[in-house]
Amino acid sequence: MENLSSRTGDDAAPKFSREAEAVRARWQELGLPGLVDIHTHFMPDRVLRKVWAHFDEVGPQLGQEWPITYRRSENERIAILRAFGLQTFTTLNYAHRPDMAAWLNDYSQRLAARVPEAALSATFYPEPSAPDYVAEAVAAGVRVFKVHVQVGGFDPADERLGPVWELLSAAGIPVVIHCGSGPNPGEFTGPCRIERLLGQFPGLRLVIAHLGMPEYAEFMDLAERFDGVHLDTTMAFTDFIERLHPFPRERLGQLSDLQDRIVLGTDFPNIPYHYTHSLDALIDLDMGDAWLRAVLYENGARLLGSAEPAPRD
Repeated sequence: MENLSSRTGDDAAPKFSREAEAVRARWQELGLPGLVDIHTHFMPDRVLRKVWAHFDEVGPQLGQEWPITYRRSENERIAILRAFGLQTFTTLNYAHRPDMAAWLNDYSQRLAARVPEAALSATFYPEPSAPDYVAEAVAAGVRVFKVHVQVGGFDPADERLGPVWELLSAAGIPVVIHCGSGPNPGEFTGPCRIERLLGQFPGLRLVIAHLGMPEYAEFMDLAERFDGVHLDTTMAFTDFIERLHPFPRERLGQLSDLQDRIVLGTDFPNIPYHYTHSLDALIDLDMGDAWLRAVLYENGARLLGSAEPAPRD
């Protein structure tokens, strides 16, 4: 296992090496070459610190505290994911105001250029310049986009985004979109607006963040209707989220049937528990090894274009 301190020069290794062994054991038992996590965040330092400050203060609103488990430097966080055996992870940024997306994309491009495991990620916002910088990102080889309807406070079907959605639909590039109403609803969250968007652009490859919580059922129904709709597992089934937005157990059969549409996401580093708990919450569903291999590696590798195939029995 990689010594974390060899890249960071501080005490990250003693703190996380035991967890790294546990994470590796979980995917090795499935015969996987590692993990593909479609929902991880790497942001400019001042942006990430604001995100962490928000979570530090959100406890009274949620009724439970939200400690940041991996509140470490950027290099440490990269080393931790490498030690966990992440074959591919993302650098999801999201713009919440005009004139922000382009420089976030510049940051993501610089990070991906020096970190081979980091899938080049980008974001956009409803503004006149969006079609131009999205086209530039596509030309640069971006592998995934992220938008946050709740934080950004915009309608995903905003007419200014029409050319963007058309381009991404034609290119087949996945978009991780936070559009569910959890942990708190926003003006533009919920399945109805996504259904309207898919009515206009049925070929979009949308990855519904957090399994669409709390509208799990409605978003899974959309995945059954539209071939490009996937759902990521970010925070789903963990103790933290089950206390707030429990998954309807009567829908587990549908989740099993959607095996090829469910992809691992975690929200690393912004999670209030350890990475192992994200994996154990899925393992404990008892969906079988084939389902786990698809979710933990195969589906994400397909969406992000990761090269190494998972071995087959």
